Amino acid sequence: MLATPSDTLAYPDTARQRRLAAQLASMIPGAATIRVSLTDPAQTWPHPHTVAKDAGGARVELSRTTARVAARWIMRVWPDVTWTRPHTFDLATATFTSSDFVGRGR
Repeated sequence: MLATPSDTLAYPDTARQRRLAAQLASMIPGAATIRVSLTDPAQTWPHPHTVAKDAGGARVELSRTTARVAARWIMRVWPDVTWTRPHTFDLATATFTSSDFVGRGR
């Protein structure tokens, strides 16, 4: 596999992304997307914030533990991302994109 000068992979490890999507889909039934950032509206310092939504866009309730575990797993797969901006992981396609909208509140 090719590497860039910083020793990061030149192309994403899609098998790892698919495994993560399958693990998260099993851990969070009904979730279609998971948005993660380090801007939890309930905290004044950087803290993982996770929002899961179903296919219709309705919010899927997460326990505090599940939200933290999901955020940490996603952050480990993409360590070089600027996490102050939210990013969305689509569980059906195992695609990862930057989110344009920053929704505040619960």
